[in-house]
Amino acid sequence: MKMLSNVDSQRNAGKALMPWRRVSVLVCFFAVVVLLTARALDMQVLRSAFFEQQGEARQLRYVKIPANRGDIIDRNGEPLAISTPVKSIWLNPQEFPADDDSVRQLASLLAIEPKKLTRKIAAYHDREFMYLKRHVSPELANRLLALGMPGVALQDEYRRYYPAGEVASHLIGFVNIDDHGQEGIELAFDDWLKGEPGRKQVIRDRYGRAVDDVKRISASEPGKPIRLSVDKRLQYLTYRTLKAAVLKHNAVAGSAVVLDADTGEVLAMANQPSFNVNDRSQMQPGTTRNRAMIDVFEPGSTMKPFTIAAALESGRWRDYYKVETGPGYMRVMGNTIRDTRNFGDLDVAGVIVKSSNVGISKIALSLDAEQQWAMYQRLGFGVDTGSGFPGEASGRLSDNALKNDFERATLAFGYGVSVTALQLARAYAAIAADGYLKPVSLLYQPQAPLGERIMSAKTAVALRDMMQQVVSAKGTARQATVANYSVAGKTGTVHKFTAGGYADDRYLALFAGMVPAQDPELVMVVIIDEPRNSEYFGGEVSAPVFSKVMAGAMRLLDIPPDNVEAGKLVHDSQDQEMQRKDTAISQQEFQAPAGENT
Repeated sequence: MKMLSNVDSQRNAGKALMPWRRVSVLVCFFAVVVLLTARALDMQVLRSAFFEQQGEARQLRYVKIPANRGDIIDRNGEPLAISTPVKSIWLNPQEFPADDDSVRQLASLLAIEPKKLTRKIAAYHDREFMYLKRHVSPELANRLLALGMPGVALQDEYRRYYPAGEVASHLIGFVNIDDHGQEGIELAFDDWLKGEPGRKQVIRDRYGRAVDDVKRISASEPGKPIRLSVDKRLQYLTYRTLKAAVLKHNAVAGSAVVLDADTGEVLAMANQPSFNVNDRSQMQPGTTRNRAMIDVFEPGSTMKPFTIAAALESGRWRDYYKVETGPGYMRVMGNTIRDTRNFGDLDVAGVIVKSSNVGISKIALSLDAEQQWAMYQRLGFGVDTGSGFPGEASGRLSDNALKNDFERATLAFGYGVSVTALQLARAYAAIAADGYLKPVSLLYQPQAPLGERIMSAKTAVALRDMMQQVVSAKGTARQATVANYSVAGKTGTVHKFTAGGYADDRYLALFAGMVPAQDPELVMVVIIDEPRNSEYFGGEVSAPVFSKVMAGAMRLLDIPPDNVEAGKLVHDSQDQEMQRKDTAISQQEFQAPAGENT
C-alpha cells in the first residue's frame, strides 16, 4: 500500500509541473514572435530606407556610358579615323574566388602567366575594380561569359581604327588606350573630337554582369567630327611614290608635302619611315614624328628664287640683267664661294637655271641687307606656319646676316637658315599664288583666303618663268617634267651639317615645284634624306617623285593640260651631266675657314 501511495504522489507532482511547461513554451514562442515582429517592423518600417540602400548597393551599380569619339574624314568624306564598339574585361578582386583553379582558368583565357595574374589581383585586393584586358575580340568576350566566374565582367568601350594605316599615320596621329589623343590631329583637336561619357544605373547579378538597366542618369555626348583638307587619294599616291624612292635610293628618310596653291590647304603629307598606327608594336623611336613639320634642314639652292624675288622687288634688278660669274668663284670676307664651273656672264634667269652660287651671291650683296632679310622674313621663315600641329618647328632665320656679308651670301643659296618641308612649300605657294602668302590649313577650307601680299604679281610671274627653264632640257630638273603640263621648280642638293662640319658624303636631295606653271594649282616639296646609292642630286632623286605624284594628281583632280608639247620631252642620257650641275655647297663649291660655322 505504501508503494502505491508513492506512485500516486509522483503522478500528482508531474501533473502540477505540466502547466508551467506549457507556459514556458508559450512564453518562448511568443517572445520569438515578438522579436521577429519587432525585427520586421524595424527593417520594413523604421529603417526600411537603410536596408533598401544596402540591398541596392549589393545589386545596383553606376556605370559609365562610353562616348563615341568624333570621326576624322578627308576633304571628300572618306574616313581617316573611326571608332568601333568593343568590350574590355574587368574584375572585382573582392568577389573573385582567387583559388588556383579559377586563376588558372582565367589566366589561360587571357593568355598570361597564372603567377602574374595572382600578383596583379593581390595588388588590387582592397579595390572593387581592375582591368584585366582592354579592347578584346567578341570571341574572347563570349568565352569569358561562358565561364561564369564571380567578379569577372565586361565593359563597353570604343576602339580607334585608322583605315589609311601607315599612309597617313604621321598626320592623323593616334590615341591611347583611354581614347585620348597622343599625336597629330588626334592630339591637336582632342577637345573637339572627344565625347562626354554618360552614366546609368544597372542591376548586376552575383557574377558582376549587368542584367538590367534601372535608369539613365545622363546621356553620353559623341565627339564632333573633323573634316581635313587632305585628299585620301592623293595621300596614297604621295606616300607610295615617296616610299618607293626612299627604298630605291637606300635613303635614311624622306618627306613630301602637297599644297593647294589657291587655298593653302595641305592636300597630302607623307613621311618615311612610317608605322602602321593600327599595330602599336610598330611604334619604334624615330618613326612616329611628322618629319615634314618637325624636322628642320638647310634648303640649299631651293632658297635662290626667294633671293631673286628680293632683287626684283628692290627695283635694282630685272630678269634680263647680266651677272658676271667668272672665273667660277669669288672671295667674301676671306672665304671662297664656288660654282661647279665657270658659267661666265649669266642673266638673272640664267643664275636660277644654272644654279650659280657666285651669281646669286653677287645679286644678294648688291641689295641692302634689310631688303634681302625682310623678304625671307615675309615668306614665313623663322616662325611656324600656324597650322596648329603639335610640335611644329619654327626653323631658324638669324639676323646675323644683317651685319655679315659672308652670311648674307651663304643665306642667298640656302645655308645658315633652317626650314621645315611645310615652310618651304608655303613659301613656294606664295610664288604660285601671284605673290600672296596664304595661311596653311590642315582643315578643309570651303573658300580661299586672301592671304598677305609679300611680292608683286609681276615678280611672281617672272620667277615662275625662270623656274620653268629649270624644268627643261637646259635645266637641272628635267626629270620633274609632267607630260602635257608646264612645270616650274627648283632643285637643291645640300651637304648635311654634322658635329664636325659639313659632311662630304651625306646629302639632302630636294625639289620644290608647282604645276601648271602658268596658273599653278598644286605646289609640292620633296626631300630625300641621305640617298646612299650612286645618285644623290635633287634633280635625280627628288624630281622624279614630284613628276610621278603630279602626273597622278592632275588625273585625280581633273586639271586640264596646259602644255601638250611638255608631253613630248624625252629623257636623254646626254643630259645626265647637266643634271649634275644641280647646285650644292661641296668642298669645291664652298670653302670656309676652319671652325667657322655658316
